[in-house]
Amino acid sequence: MNKLFPKFEEYFIAFLLAAMTVVNVLNVFVRYILKSNIHWAMEFTVIAFAWLIFLGAAWGIKVGAHIGVDTLINLFSDKIKKQISTVAAILCIIYGIFILIGSYNYVAKIYSIGILSQDIKWLPQWMPRIVMPLGYALIILRFTEALFKIVTGKQTTLGLANEAKDAIDAFKVKNKGE
Repeated sequence: MNKLFPKFEEYFIAFLLAAMTVVNVLNVFVRYILKSNIHWAMEFTVIAFAWLIFLGAAWGIKVGAHIGVDTLINLFSDKIKKQISTVAAILCIIYGIFILIGSYNYVAKIYSIGILSQDIKWLPQWMPRIVMPLGYALIILRFTEALFKIVTGKQTTLGLANEAKDAIDAFKVKNKGE
Protein backbone atom coordinates (compact mmCIF):
# COMPACT_ATOMS: atom_id res chain seq x y z
CA MET A 1 0.00 0.00 0.00
CA ASN A 2 2.86 2.41 0.79
CA LYS A 3 4.31 1.93 -2.70
CA LEU A 4 1.00 2.38 -4.53
CA PHE A 5 -0.31 5.41 -2.68
CA PRO A 6 2.55 6.94 -0.67
CA LYS A 7 0.81 10.27 -0.09
CA PHE A 8 -2.86 9.39 -0.63
CA GLU A 9 -3.79 9.47 3.06
CA GLU A 10 -2.08 12.81 3.58
CA TYR A 11 -3.71 14.37 0.53
CA PHE A 12 -7.15 13.03 1.43
CA ILE A 13 -6.86 14.25 5.02
CA ALA A 14 -5.73 17.67 3.76
CA PHE A 15 -8.64 17.70 1.30
CA LEU A 16 -11.12 16.93 4.10
CA LEU A 17 -9.70 19.70 6.26
CA ALA A 18 -9.82 22.16 3.36
CA ALA A 19 -13.37 21.14 2.42
CA MET A 20 -14.53 21.57 6.03
CA THR A 21 -12.95 25.01 6.14
CA VAL A 22 -14.43 26.15 2.82
CA VAL A 23 -17.93 24.90 3.68
CA ASN A 24 -17.87 26.56 7.10
CA VAL A 25 -16.51 29.88 5.84
CA LEU A 26 -19.10 29.83 3.06
CA ASN A 27 -21.85 29.03 5.56
CA VAL A 28 -20.78 31.90 7.83
CA PHE A 29 -20.84 34.25 4.82
CA VAL A 30 -24.27 33.01 3.73
CA ARG A 31 -25.64 33.19 7.27
CA TYR A 32 -24.39 36.64 8.29
CA ILE A 33 -24.20 38.48 4.98
CA LEU A 34 -27.00 36.92 2.94
CA LYS A 35 -29.18 36.09 5.98
CA SER A 36 -29.70 32.53 4.77
CA ASN A 37 -28.22 29.16 5.62
CA ILE A 38 -26.56 26.18 3.98
CA HIS A 39 -28.73 23.57 5.66
CA TRP A 40 -26.32 20.66 5.09
CA ALA A 41 -23.12 22.43 6.19
CA MET A 42 -23.13 21.22 9.79
CA GLU A 43 -23.80 17.59 8.90
CA PHE A 44 -21.15 17.71 6.17
CA THR A 45 -18.64 19.10 8.66
CA VAL A 46 -19.41 16.41 11.24
CA ILE A 47 -19.07 13.67 8.61
CA ALA A 48 -15.83 15.10 7.21
CA PHE A 49 -14.44 15.51 10.72
CA ALA A 50 -15.24 11.87 11.54
CA TRP A 51 -13.39 10.78 8.41
CA LEU A 52 -10.53 13.09 9.34
CA ILE A 53 -10.29 11.53 12.82
CA PHE A 54 -10.32 7.88 11.75
CA LEU A 55 -8.04 8.31 8.75
CA GLY A 56 -5.81 10.68 10.70
CA ALA A 57 -5.40 8.13 13.50
CA ALA A 58 -4.15 5.53 11.00
CA TRP A 59 -1.90 8.08 9.30
CA GLY A 60 -0.49 9.10 12.69
CA ILE A 61 0.52 5.49 13.33
CA LYS A 62 2.08 5.31 9.87
CA VAL A 63 4.33 8.35 10.42
CA GLY A 64 4.88 7.90 14.16
CA ALA A 65 3.08 11.11 15.07
CA HIS A 66 1.16 9.82 18.09
CA ILE A 67 2.49 10.89 21.43
CA GLY A 68 3.91 8.06 23.49
CA VAL A 69 4.80 8.03 27.15
CA ASP A 70 8.09 6.21 26.84
CA THR A 71 9.96 7.44 29.91
CA LEU A 72 9.80 4.03 31.57
CA ILE A 73 10.48 2.06 28.39
CA ASN A 74 13.59 4.15 27.65
CA LEU A 75 15.17 2.82 30.86
CA PHE A 76 15.38 -0.66 29.30
CA SER A 77 17.77 -2.13 26.77
CA ASP A 78 16.84 -2.28 23.09
CA LYS A 79 16.06 -6.00 23.47
CA ILE A 80 13.52 -5.34 26.25
CA LYS A 81 12.11 -2.32 24.36
CA LYS A 82 11.59 -4.58 21.36
CA GLN A 83 9.76 -7.18 23.46
CA ILE A 84 7.52 -4.58 25.13
CA SER A 85 6.79 -2.95 21.77
CA THR A 86 5.96 -6.32 20.22
CA VAL A 87 3.42 -7.04 22.96
CA ALA A 88 2.02 -3.49 22.68
CA ALA A 89 1.62 -3.80 18.89
CA ILE A 90 -0.11 -7.18 19.24
CA LEU A 91 -2.49 -5.76 21.87
CA CYS A 92 -3.25 -2.77 19.62
CA ILE A 93 -3.98 -5.12 16.72
CA ILE A 94 -6.30 -7.25 18.89
CA TYR A 95 -8.09 -4.12 20.16
CA GLY A 96 -8.41 -2.88 16.57
CA ILE A 97 -9.93 -6.19 15.49
CA PHE A 98 -12.57 -5.99 18.23
CA ILE A 99 -13.48 -2.42 17.27
CA LEU A 100 -13.43 -3.31 13.56
CA ILE A 101 -15.91 -6.13 14.14
CA GLY A 102 -18.14 -3.97 16.34
CA SER A 103 -18.11 -1.05 13.92
CA TYR A 104 -18.79 -3.35 10.97
CA ASN A 105 -21.81 -4.80 12.80
CA TYR A 106 -23.01 -1.27 13.60
CA VAL A 107 -22.70 -0.10 9.99
CA ALA A 108 -24.36 -3.30 8.72
CA LYS A 109 -27.30 -2.71 11.08
CA ILE A 110 -27.68 0.90 9.90
CA TYR A 111 -27.49 -0.33 6.30
CA SER A 112 -30.22 -2.93 6.91
CA ILE A 113 -32.50 -0.38 8.57
CA GLY A 114 -31.99 2.13 5.74
CA ILE A 115 -31.69 5.32 7.78
CA LEU A 116 -31.06 8.50 5.77
CA SER A 117 -29.13 11.57 6.92
CA GLN A 118 -31.13 14.37 8.50
CA ASP A 119 -29.82 17.28 6.43
CA ILE A 120 -28.33 15.55 3.40
CA LYS A 121 -31.58 13.78 2.56
CA TRP A 122 -30.27 11.55 -0.24
CA LEU A 123 -27.32 10.20 1.81
CA PRO A 124 -27.82 6.86 3.59
CA GLN A 125 -26.31 6.96 7.11
CA TRP A 126 -24.19 3.87 6.52
CA MET A 127 -22.09 5.72 3.92
CA PRO A 128 -20.45 8.27 6.24
CA ARG A 129 -20.23 5.69 9.02
CA ILE A 130 -18.32 3.23 6.84
CA VAL A 131 -15.25 5.18 7.91
CA MET A 132 -15.32 3.40 11.29
CA PRO A 133 -14.53 -0.10 9.98
CA LEU A 134 -12.38 1.39 7.21
CA GLY A 135 -10.42 3.48 9.70
CA TYR A 136 -9.89 0.57 12.05
CA ALA A 137 -8.84 -1.66 9.15
CA LEU A 138 -6.19 0.94 8.35
CA ILE A 139 -5.21 1.19 12.02
CA ILE A 140 -4.78 -2.60 12.13
CA LEU A 141 -2.71 -2.42 8.93
CA ARG A 142 -0.47 0.31 10.39
CA PHE A 143 0.09 -1.55 13.66
CA THR A 144 0.80 -4.72 11.66
CA GLU A 145 3.40 -2.78 9.63
CA ALA A 146 4.93 -1.46 12.87
CA LEU A 147 4.96 -4.98 14.34
CA PHE A 148 6.70 -6.29 11.22
CA LYS A 149 9.35 -3.56 11.51
CA ILE A 150 9.88 -4.40 15.18
CA VAL A 151 10.13 -8.15 14.57
CA THR A 152 12.52 -7.70 11.62
CA GLY A 153 14.72 -5.33 13.64
CA LYS A 154 14.05 -2.18 11.61
CA GLN A 155 12.84 -0.41 14.76
CA THR A 156 12.72 -1.16 18.49
CA THR A 157 9.53 0.68 19.45
CA LEU A 158 6.20 1.57 17.88
CA GLY A 159 7.84 4.73 16.56
CA LEU A 160 5.80 7.12 18.64
CA ALA A 161 6.69 10.79 18.72
CA ASN A 162 9.30 11.74 21.30
CA GLU A 163 8.51 15.36 22.09
CA ALA A 164 11.10 15.69 24.86
CA LYS A 165 13.92 14.52 22.56
CA ASP A 166 12.67 16.76 19.76
CA ALA A 167 12.62 19.78 22.10
CA ILE A 168 16.14 19.05 23.36
CA ASP A 169 17.43 18.59 19.80
CA ALA A 170 15.79 21.88 18.74
CA PHE A 171 17.33 23.63 21.76
CA LYS A 172 20.78 22.27 20.84
CA VAL A 173 20.44 23.47 17.25
CA LYS A 174 19.21 26.89 18.38
CA ASN A 175 22.07 27.35 20.84
CA LYS A 176 24.80 25.80 18.69
CA GLY A 177 26.19 29.18 17.68
CA GLU A 178 26.44 30.50 21.25
